[in-house]
Amino acid sequence: MPASATAGQRIVAMLRRTPPLVLPMLVLSAGLVTAGSVAVRGIRTSADTITVTGASTERIKSDYVDWTVEVRGNGSSQQEAYQALEPQVERAVAFLKEQNVPKSSIQLGVIQSSSQDVRNRVTGALITTRWTTRQPILIGSSDVGLISGVSRRIGDLVGQGVPISIRQPAYTFTRLSEKRVDMLAKATADAKRRAEAIAQQAGSGIGAITKADTGTFQITVPNSTSMSSYGSYDTSTIWKDITAVMGVTFRVQ
Repeated sequence: MPASATAGQRIVAMLRRTPPLVLPMLVLSAGLVTAGSVAVRGIRTSADTITVTGASTERIKSDYVDWTVEVRGNGSSQQEAYQALEPQVERAVAFLKEQNVPKSSIQLGVIQSSSQDVRNRVTGALITTRWTTRQPILIGSSDVGLISGVSRRIGDLVGQGVPISIRQPAYTFTRLSEKRVDMLAKATADAKRRAEAIAQQAGSGIGAITKADTGTFQITVPNSTSMSSYGSYDTSTIWKDITAVMGVTFRVQ
């Protein structure tokens, strides 16, 4: 290159001779990237392009919850197990209604029965057969706060002698499709700002987008640093962090 070339021209020439650089994406890692920030994915120097990774994070509140409580009844026959189950289910449903869970939010699932043989440990002879009948109670509601509170109090039924299995409520966000579009747009805008900052150091500018790749879409517990190459959707908490990642290639002007 001629000695009279400017510093910016020399930097651009160096970028075009440099092999591709790939820097590990540090989105949500060790607190280095905060909501709405961007991690550089790399510079692809095929002729006149630059590729960066943009990320946008936002905290959202779940607007729906699914929850299952399973009641059991035991007996020496299938009929006896069912007869033992029925009043316990009534007590469990009554408890939910007392906690202001609407009747429309409560459904009874399909009853399941199973048996277990009790045998003599020495001879293997059959002593008796015990039957267990299970009734799932399905709760679905948009009042996530109410169901969250009830799920913490349902253990009172155990103290009252009701044999139940309690599953963790699953909190979801029903407007995810709309939110996904918004988050990807913000991630793309962040990628553009990062690309402009990098190009400016070389005395260049950023032109049109030549390629855009949707990366991972993560829904995690607040402040989580876990990342999955396939994306994730955590349902254990009402509040969540939603993160969209975009890899965007721009033309360098």
